[in-house]
This record gives sequence, C-alpha cells and structure tokens, in this order.
Amino acid sequence: MVNGQWYPPEWPDRIRAWADGSLRAVPPRRAATVMLLRDAPDGPRVHLLRRRASMAFAGGAYAYPGGGVDPRDDDRDLRWAGPPRAWWAARLGTDEATAQAIVCAAVRETYEESGVLLAGPAPDAVVADTTGGDWEADRAALAARETSFARFLDRRGLVLRSDLLGAWARWITPEFEPRRYDTWFFVAVLPAGQRARNASTEADRTVWTAPAAAAARYDRGELTMMPPTIATLRQLVGFGTAAEALAAAPGRDLTPVLARARLEGDRVVLTWPGHEEFTKAVPVSGAVPDGAPESGAGGAR
Repeated sequence: MVNGQWYPPEWPDRIRAWADGSLRAVPPRRAATVMLLRDAPDGPRVHLLRRRASMAFAGGAYAYPGGGVDPRDDDRDLRWAGPPRAWWAARLGTDEATAQAIVCAAVRETYEESGVLLAGPAPDAVVADTTGGDWEADRAALAARETSFARFLDRRGLVLRSDLLGAWARWITPEFEPRRYDTWFFVAVLPAGQRARNASTEADRTVWTAPAAAAARYDRGELTMMPPTIATLRQLVGFGTAAEALAAAPGRDLTPVLARARLEGDRVVLTWPGHEEFTKAVPVSGAVPDGAPESGAGGAR
C-alpha cells in the first residue's frame, strides 16, 4: 500500500553515490520544531502546517512549526525562565550555549510561523493575546531577521518560558541529502487565550487534527509527511490530554535518529534505525522504491 511518505525523486541517485563513496556529507544545521497541542473533548489536537507545493524542500508535506537556529539565539542577554541552561544542556546533550539556542529557536520559530508565543511578563505568567498590528510588526521583524529574539523579549518586558516546552525527539537528515538539519522536536501546550494561525510564508494552510486521524490519513496516502513528522505524530496517539503528553516528555529518549543506506545486490536499502516502517529498497535502475509515492506525488523540495 502506498502511504503518504514524502520521497524526493533524486534520492535513488544520491543514495547510490553515498553508498559507493562518491558523495560526501555536508554538516547538518541545528534546528528545532514544536508539536503544539490543545485539548478537545475526545483528546488532544496537534497543529500542522502544509508546506507550499512550490517549496524546494518537502513541498506539499505536512509538518510542525519550526526552523533553523539563528546565530543570535544563544545571546546570553536573552530573558529566560524555567529550567536553567545547564539543565537543558544535560537534557539535550549539548553545551549550555547550544542548548539555549535550540530552545530559543523552538520558541521563536513557533511564534514566527503560528503566532503562538511561549513567553510571559513573569516566570509564572504567559502572554494571553498576541494579535494586533504591533504584535504582527514584531513577528514580521523576527521572521525577516531584522531583530533578535532577545531584543524582542527585552523591549516587550517578557521572559522566554522554557518550562512550557518538553524535549521529545531528535532526528538528523540523512547524510546523502544536500540540505541537512539536526532537529530537536519539542512538545508544548497552546497557552490559554492564544490562538494559532498560518503566519508562515512557507505554508498554504494549517490544521488542528487528532494525531490518530492524521496518521490514518497518512496511511491512506491522503496526507504527505516526512518520516520524522509521522513518527512523532504516532507517538502522540493515546494521550488523553495535552498536559499528559507534555508531562511524558522528560522520559523520552533523545538518541538521534539517522537514516542509513547500504548496498544489497542490485538494490540500495534505506533504513531509519528503530523505525522499520520507513525502510525503502531502491533499485539500481533508479526506479521509484518499493512503497514510495510516484515522482511528484509528494511534492518537490
């Protein structure tokens, strides 16, 4: 059965080049993404955005708000609340500056792409409304990199609420990809009074959906997703409330998931350790691999 796994048509050639040693890996860029949750009578809903079909990377695929770390995200003057940087460094397996940058990127990108701000005027408070022209001007300035998140918070008299985030997973783009990311996935609950919207220029729509319903649509080939998205989405199934999912985050294993490619006779086999559902066998002819959508079905990237 063909599901909604996004699979770029150029992968067979790149995988073969990686397997025979003629392709060198580029260093991955640090990134963060947030599974934003809110409660419904029959269980949590997760916020997904659909990337525009014209995007060079995963066009047409559903994903969470997120993006790369900005060089200024590790600014030590950033106003901070919640577990200290040393705690986050231990949790993420990095140094303190890198940990701050990753957490900051998660909060900043969520605000830039959905208008949801995990920050407040005090360590025990959170902004209740981020609508209005002045907020939009600040969000646009952040998205355009005209200001840093530290300066934005300072001018607003806000502190970043790192306690509103839970680290959930870590995935690294395969080594044969030309554009690579080392991405930390976080979970967060939509703050009371705030609402998410499509504020991203990279997305053409957003949805709130039950994780199980979205996974079922992926299985039927109705929604296109990359392996990290559908894998983490399935992990949200079964939680009764958004708070339960957030509370489960500290127990999550953050061992990086990195795809592997190997030659087996006339095929290249692509696997994601611990996630057997994504295994693909790529014929040396360059044909579409077993179980993958036909070229163009998942969008180009």
